[in-house]
Formats: sequence, structure tokens, C-alpha cells
Amino acid sequence: MSIDVFSSHMNAETVRLDPKRAAIVVIDMINEFCKPGGKMVLPGYEALVPRQLTVIEAARKAGTPVIWVHDSHRRNMRRDREWVKRTPHSIEGTWATEIIEDLGARSDEIHVVKHRYSSFFQTDLDVTLRDMLIDQLVIFGVVTNICVRSTVHDAFFNGYEVVVPRDCCAATGAREQESTLYDIATHFGVVTEAECVVAALTKGAIIGNIDLAA
Repeated sequence: MSIDVFSSHMNAETVRLDPKRAAIVVIDMINEFCKPGGKMVLPGYEALVPRQLTVIEAARKAGTPVIWVHDSHRRNMRRDREWVKRTPHSIEGTWATEIIEDLGARSDEIHVVKHRYSSFFQTDLDVTLRDMLIDQLVIFGVVTNICVRSTVHDAFFNGYEVVVPRDCCAATGAREQESTLYDIATHFGVVTEAECVVAALTKGAIIGNIDLAA
């Protein structure tokens, strides 16, 4: 992939993750989107889990908080904005909204409930992060081109340094994955891979954008 003329004006941004200033934000790795019986299952979620776990485990060892985001919707709303566009899904208080067991989410970690695509929109995520003195976010989950993308945009708008490990995310298709990661790398943050995030958290390695042509 060649960089278009407009996007070529990007700066060569790098990030040095500080375990005390960073947080891992895991988006919508819930039963509804990942497990048989879910209403909108994204095929191939299983391939993400091993790499997600390496980042989660490295974060826990480094003392970096892991934040779990749950898509959730109330019953009997007259007009849920997501349901205008999408099949009704993720009913609050049900199995559908729970984080998949594969990832071992803990009850003593932070859990954020969202009602729209972005994890920041009218949730307490931003104030929680600010109270924790966090200004660096490693964001991943499903799906790349919808909820991950919306969250990355709002994180950037709110002044956070953003890192997205591409092998910890999946989109609705290959085209959407490539296009979204391209836009994030050129306009909103740094796109890398799980092993680079682990090296950053454990060894202080500096993270830069991967080769966009890869």
C-alpha cells in the first residue's frame, strides 16, 4: 500500500509506553460478537485471543491496568441509535454482554459499559482514566472499523497517545481492516503488533508505526 499524497504529511510518531501512565482497553470481546449463539458473531475471533493474552498478561505483570469494555443495550427503548442501524443485540444483564471466558477478565479490574460504538461516548471512561493519571492507551478488540475505530478517534480527540496492535483486532473484512489501520496510523495513533507492545511494557522498547505496506 502506498501512502496517498494527503496522508503522506504524517509525522513519524513514536510512543514509549510508561506502565504507570498506560492502560490496556479491550473493546467488546463479548459473547455476543465472539461465541456460538451470539447474534452478531465475527468469524475468526479465536485467532486474536492468544496475542491479546500476551498483551494482557504483560500489562498485569507491569502493573498496567486492563480495562474491559462491554457493549450493552437496555430493553424497551423507543429508539436505540445502534439498533436503528443494526440487529438488536447485547441486551444488558445477559450472557451476551459478558467478556469471553478465554481472556480471563477479572472482577477487580475496571469494566466499562457503553451504549454506542465509542467507549468514550457518555461513559465514565475518560474521567476514570484521568483519575488514574493515564494518558497512554493500547486499544484493541472487535470490530476494528466500528467500535475500535470510534474509540481510537475519541481517545485522540481527548488528548491520549494511542497504540493499536493490529494482530489483536479484527474488522468486518480484509478491506475494512486495512483501511481502518491505515487511517489510524496516518492520522490518529500508532499501529503496531502485540509483540511490540509486550516489549514496550517489559523492556521499555519504543513503538513506531509498522510498515503500512505490510
